[in-house]
Amino acid sequence: MIDFSRIPKKFIPLSFLMLPQIVLGEKSDLNMPVGVTEVSKSIFDLHMLIMWICVWIGVVVFGIMFWSLWKYRKSKGAVPSKVDDHFWLEVSWTVAATLILVFMAIPSTTVMIKAYDDTEGDINILVTGYQWKWHYKYLEDNIDFFSNLSTSQEQIDNLVPKGEFYLMEVDEPLVIPINKRIRFLITGNDVIHSWWVPDFAVKQDAIPGFINTAWTNVPEPGIFRGACTELCGIRHAFMPVVVRAVEQEEYDAWVVEKIALAEEERLLTEKVWSEAELVERGQGVYQVNCVACHQANGKGVPPVFPALDGSEIVMNDKQRNIEILMEGVQGAAMQSFANQLSEVDLAAVITYTRKSWSNGQGGDDEIVVPKDIVEYKNKADL
Repeated sequence: MIDFSRIPKKFIPLSFLMLPQIVLGEKSDLNMPVGVTEVSKSIFDLHMLIMWICVWIGVVVFGIMFWSLWKYRKSKGAVPSKVDDHFWLEVSWTVAATLILVFMAIPSTTVMIKAYDDTEGDINILVTGYQWKWHYKYLEDNIDFFSNLSTSQEQIDNLVPKGEFYLMEVDEPLVIPINKRIRFLITGNDVIHSWWVPDFAVKQDAIPGFINTAWTNVPEPGIFRGACTELCGIRHAFMPVVVRAVEQEEYDAWVVEKIALAEEERLLTEKVWSEAELVERGQGVYQVNCVACHQANGKGVPPVFPALDGSEIVMNDKQRNIEILMEGVQGAAMQSFANQLSEVDLAAVITYTRKSWSNGQGGDDEIVVPKDIVEYKNKADL
């Protein structure tokens, strides 16, 4: 008996290792996931059908080949045939292969037509990929928000144990109601991303300047996770997708809450903010949006990501500081945050960087308030 466990896996064909698992069907961790939607289940059934067709083709072809090697081996006195070809044999296997392909094409086409149906949904959501986060906009309800990775930097740096959903958790998941047709309009803001949720059988490229579409109809509540599957930059692995499917009543309540929170956020621009309040809020904004490039200690990763600690611009040039966050830096990795952060968050994070590390010990002590950001936007619109 051969002990396969002692053979290095690289010497064993992957299909050989996976076949027992694939035969187990949807319960296998090595097989593709079945998913929860009608389309995902149809794709799984199609996958299994095509797999078994390929298995039986392999059994027949290799069976004939091994039988021929055994039957007509040299030790039995076999003499090579002088025949160059066989017209009807070649016609037969060509016709057989064509019929098999047609048989495979019919269910494949049916499933793909269903998967790429572009009919308008009950709810239409614009999904935009940013480096490195997702932005969701509900077109009917005028709700929009960013979904950022919420795994702590301490876990990423191996300073604390990794959580159950390491790199697969976000601060705000996409929320959708069950038993409704949800249509996704998917695009990119900067580079090509790809929005993928395997349980929905949805994977669509997010390309700047183009809008690709996908759809789903989730029959049961739950939390479903995915990721960006396009190499979109240094933090490609740090922009997961999390979708929370809920009952219609819970979804309606969530919509009302989000609209109310958006109105509260708008009113915050008129509030008189203290330095302590701005620094506290700015620290949270910095941890989510800035720490990956500029580091928790503000030292950055020069020359690509400059240090904010000790920066003359950060400490002494308030207007330039605002301009950089609003416009980005052309030809550099610094992107514009004008559409990514609210006026309050922009003011808070600028104030935080001006008051943190060694920056708070000298330079211009003037804080940046939300009205400064509003004034900058108004001047830019003139």
